[in-house]
Amino acid sequence: MSQHSHPTRSEYDFIILGGGSAGYAAARTAAGLGLQTLVVEGGEEVGGLCILRGCMPSKTVIESANRMLTLRRAAEFGLRADNLRVEPGEILARKRRMVEEFASYRRGQLAGGRFEFVRGFGRFTDAHSLEILNADNRSLGTVRGKAFLLATGSVISRVDLPGLAEAGYLTSDDALELAEIPESLIVLGAGAIAMEAAHHLSGLGAKVTVINRGGQALREVDADIAHAVVEAMSARGVTFHLGTQVLGVERTPEGRKRVRFASASGEQTVEAAEILMALGRSPATERLGLEHVPGLVVERGRPQTGANQRTTAEHIYAAGDVCGPHEIVHLAIQQGEIAARNAARALGKLDGGEETMDYRAKMFCVFTHPQIGVVGLSEREARAAGLDFAVATYPFADHGKSIVMGETEGFVKLLADRRDNRLIGGAVVGPEASDLIHEVGMALHLRATARDFALAPHYHPTLSEIWTYPAEELAGM
Repeated sequence: MSQHSHPTRSEYDFIILGGGSAGYAAARTAAGLGLQTLVVEGGEEVGGLCILRGCMPSKTVIESANRMLTLRRAAEFGLRADNLRVEPGEILARKRRMVEEFASYRRGQLAGGRFEFVRGFGRFTDAHSLEILNADNRSLGTVRGKAFLLATGSVISRVDLPGLAEAGYLTSDDALELAEIPESLIVLGAGAIAMEAAHHLSGLGAKVTVINRGGQALREVDADIAHAVVEAMSARGVTFHLGTQVLGVERTPEGRKRVRFASASGEQTVEAAEILMALGRSPATERLGLEHVPGLVVERGRPQTGANQRTTAEHIYAAGDVCGPHEIVHLAIQQGEIAARNAARALGKLDGGEETMDYRAKMFCVFTHPQIGVVGLSEREARAAGLDFAVATYPFADHGKSIVMGETEGFVKLLADRRDNRLIGGAVVGPEASDLIHEVGMALHLRATARDFALAPHYHPTLSEIWTYPAEELAGM
């Protein structure tokens, strides 16, 4: 089977709504197990969030910002890099070229013939029937499915702030398509997307102010990790206002954007050339007709889903951003694969008991400078779970390789269960954190103790050997 303008069958074993990372992984798995599989993708472009507007394009432009930060520090290393300038058009062209390479490969995978692929929007008309509509809302036909997977991803969350729509603003999608870097920028929000955008645009020359309702940036991580990033970005000129309430937004007579907010310091205003609203994403379920599926529980647009990826409607599964609980690509892929195999079991095409997701070594990275990488349990999560655990940290400022690199911001942290000394979590805020964290991820995957980890050989001088110091402390060595 391959791409068609209309479905070629009236009934399928497994119908997947969404052709992103989770949807493709599920389709590949289901087809390999012999299920008659249909993928319905209604996005304007094919490829999924990660490829089109998420991981890959954002990391591409961030890489340009990282290189600019390095060039500005050339004199520190006995080098001269004079007359530096940013060419936003060339950065944009490089990003678009790379995204097209990734997207074209995914298009080829989806239309490669292992399963059927139709471009359109799927809408349930009853528990097992799906009407497929094209972009003009014209019906392409109705199909029936024995099992379904919801993998439609997420959309940018919109927040109704007084005057924001009238003043105008950028979204995180817009920030990836800038042909010019604004002279100044106010970022509303301080989650991962917001902080990466603040790093990207400040690195390329914008004067950036971050305004966040919560008192901590990056609420997904422990406060010490978030504080280290805020401190480092502040030292490079980014201004943070945390613990605020935005009172209103307006456009000045000169065409600039003004944000009025209250904080512990009283009422304040900030002006900038542009505003970036980066207040998160929401499940993309509005057009799916989920109200026509009896027994399917949906809360705030999110279908309630168990660790087996099954929703409360026994023949419908969900995977990826649409259901969470962690909006991370490698987990979305795992969820899609598990959903497909569990659907195959339910349809009698695969033996064995149902599989469930294991989030014991869940990982999360933020590509700011310094980067963040966390895996397993945070201190906050470990306390909430009632665990008796020990914590050890070690700073990059006292580590040989990071001193040589001139990258001394941040630290590493390990958590171990006091009962058996097994590692339960780790975090790094510092150079190459998104790569360094995988060493702890593997240790958690293998259920290693702090002593096991400390005894593993590490080459000197490398960034990786910094892990031996907190591991030795936790092992009592």
